[in-house]
Amino acid sequence: MSCCAPVSELALDLAADGRRPDEIRLASHIVADGIRQSDLSVPGIHCGGCIARIESALAGLPGVERARVNLSTRRVTIRWRAEGAPPPFFETLRDLGYEAHLHEASADRKDPAVSELVRALAVAGFAASNIMLLSVSVWSGADPATRDIFHWLSGAIALPTLVYSGRVFFRSAWGALRRGHTNMDVPISIGVLLAFGLSAYETFHHGAHAYFDASVTLLFFLLIGRALDHMMRERARVAVAGLAKLAARGALVRQPDGSNAYLGVEDIAPGMTILLAVGERVPVDAQVIEGRSELDCALVSGESLPRPVAAGAALQAGTLNLGAPLIIRATAAARDSFLAEMLRLMEAAESGRAGYRRIADRAARLYAPVVHSAAALTGLGWLLATGDLHLSLTIAISVLIITCPCALGLAVPMVQVVAAQRLFARGILLKDGGALERLAGVDALIFDKTGTLTRGEPQLIGPDLIAPAALAMAGAMAMHSRHPYSRAIAAASGGLGAVPVPPDALSEQPGYGLEARLASGTWRLGRPDWALRDAAHTPQESAGASVVLARDGAAEAAFRFEDRLREGAADAVAALRHAGLPLEIVSGDREAAVAHTAAALGDLPYTANATPEGKRARIAAIEAGGRKVLMIGDGLNDAPALVAAHASMAPASAADIGRNAADLVFLHESLAAVPLAIGIARAAGRLVRQNLALAVLYNLIAVPLAMLGYVTPLVAAIAMSGSSVLVVANALRLSGGPAVPAARPAASAPLRLAGGNA
Repeated sequence: MSCCAPVSELALDLAADGRRPDEIRLASHIVADGIRQSDLSVPGIHCGGCIARIESALAGLPGVERARVNLSTRRVTIRWRAEGAPPPFFETLRDLGYEAHLHEASADRKDPAVSELVRALAVAGFAASNIMLLSVSVWSGADPATRDIFHWLSGAIALPTLVYSGRVFFRSAWGALRRGHTNMDVPISIGVLLAFGLSAYETFHHGAHAYFDASVTLLFFLLIGRALDHMMRERARVAVAGLAKLAARGALVRQPDGSNAYLGVEDIAPGMTILLAVGERVPVDAQVIEGRSELDCALVSGESLPRPVAAGAALQAGTLNLGAPLIIRATAAARDSFLAEMLRLMEAAESGRAGYRRIADRAARLYAPVVHSAAALTGLGWLLATGDLHLSLTIAISVLIITCPCALGLAVPMVQVVAAQRLFARGILLKDGGALERLAGVDALIFDKTGTLTRGEPQLIGPDLIAPAALAMAGAMAMHSRHPYSRAIAAASGGLGAVPVPPDALSEQPGYGLEARLASGTWRLGRPDWALRDAAHTPQESAGASVVLARDGAAEAAFRFEDRLREGAADAVAALRHAGLPLEIVSGDREAAVAHTAAALGDLPYTANATPEGKRARIAAIEAGGRKVLMIGDGLNDAPALVAAHASMAPASAADIGRNAADLVFLHESLAAVPLAIGIARAAGRLVRQNLALAVLYNLIAVPLAMLGYVTPLVAAIAMSGSSVLVVANALRLSGGPAVPAARPAASAPLRLAGGNA
């Protein structure tokens, strides 16, 4: 529950006055006929209140069609009519109290608030522990002289701590008040400052009670929640930033005069001819004009097998050229490419998650005026009844302290911390605390296939049934290639001794296989229809093989491959079915391969040949029916679906983008992690509800007592801490309770790979 800190007036003036209309127009891009889009970076966005305030103000500007705020990336996207001057974006945001600048100027900038919060938390924790030790001595009955010394020492520790660690809340509270509205940090700041002020007054007048420990401990607990909140949001940006790194920075483009020039990716227009070298990524969506090669299309399909391409084939931006140089023609600009669309899908899905945060912030906006009113009315009532200003102020401070939302604030994060520890002990990393709540509510599961349900690593079937000499020759050829089938053959032939195949005698034909011209003949290792002289009369032993070894067109050996189910896959699926959860496979792989996996797992429903957008659309369709989807995937092409799903998991072997996009990552091979994580999440959900009930019950009892004058600020601080301890103790029951049963690991079942090429 955080809100917006005020920003430097100088920075705001520079941001507003330094952006000329022509600069804003140049930094924007056309998205529709007569409509331009500008992307602004606004670091001060922190909560649902910020989103509503910014979107409402910008949408009301003349010429603005739409304004959308992305909470995780802290970006504002504005679509405006192109005729005339750009609307006054920066001036409007300045009036609201936000620093803004063009997104291109700061796309890679890290959130400085995270490091500031961590430092503030460390200082507050150190100070709170020391002041608490001094307070214990006072509570245990120290004589007046010793008590005064300890009060002075406590005040000396508390003052710099409040200045340094409390500025996070003070800036936010002052920024809200100076613009005529309130936020959650206002009652926090008032309570902390009044507690310190009253403690200083008591210390100066040799009073028996001081409340320095209450003010500093309050800061410490609140900073824990604030720091965790910022860290989780920073992680949400990693997946998008990681995917953006797959975009090419430029390409070698053939000019009209026949020369070649290197152009930035933003300067590549549809129709331009591009020379794509081996090892380069396709810069924009394009079509092959000349050449033949193989592409790593894991970004598109998630499958490890390279895809052969030739003249006329369509290429997606971000795919990697593996085999041979290509000449391609751009068919789309960078902003309209496949990779750009994936980035937009991920950002749009992340923005949709803000609904939970908005609910929490709406509750916070209700909390602040209620606390202010209760404390003010209590102090005023006692002042009218007794005429004692000191007593009235003391009781009002007690109300502010005792209504501190520490118990409510810890109700969820403490359970998340304990649950995260328990999951980690079982080999599961929880990356987002809010994901635990989402995971507990899932009632449908979607699995990717390759690398998730299966290992995604082809293995040679029956190497002992292949003639050793033929296997040795195939291995010697295969060791020169990085194709998955070649790696499997090379691994299977490792113990047979090397057969000399000079590199200069070997060539690789992209999409077909390997050819070696030796004194013993011309050897080919690859597709049967290419390696054999007469593919129409394939020998019986080679029928249905994925790869054959041939000498001078005659078959020497046939190679078939299998993929295996991931350990525990069958039992995990059975456990999830027993729990009544509907399961489905949505994969970018071929129909036959997906159907085979679905049958091996008990005839699961499946969708094959799914694109990243298709996976995301399938999730949206299921959730439109009222269900909450858990997506389990590992590939680059799964990233938008992992972000869009209600909750998501990925194995540690997943691509970096997949791991970053997922809410949970399981470190072990077994898919038993899926039912285990759901079980822990549901148990944690029950404890969260209990903690919330305890926090509400505490307020129902404690607040009336404080308003009636039965609670001093010191007792209020103890009660506030006691309620927090009670919530923490209840959260710890998760680690001490009975273990959630996990699916029993099962032996890996083989899956035959239908077809393929070497």
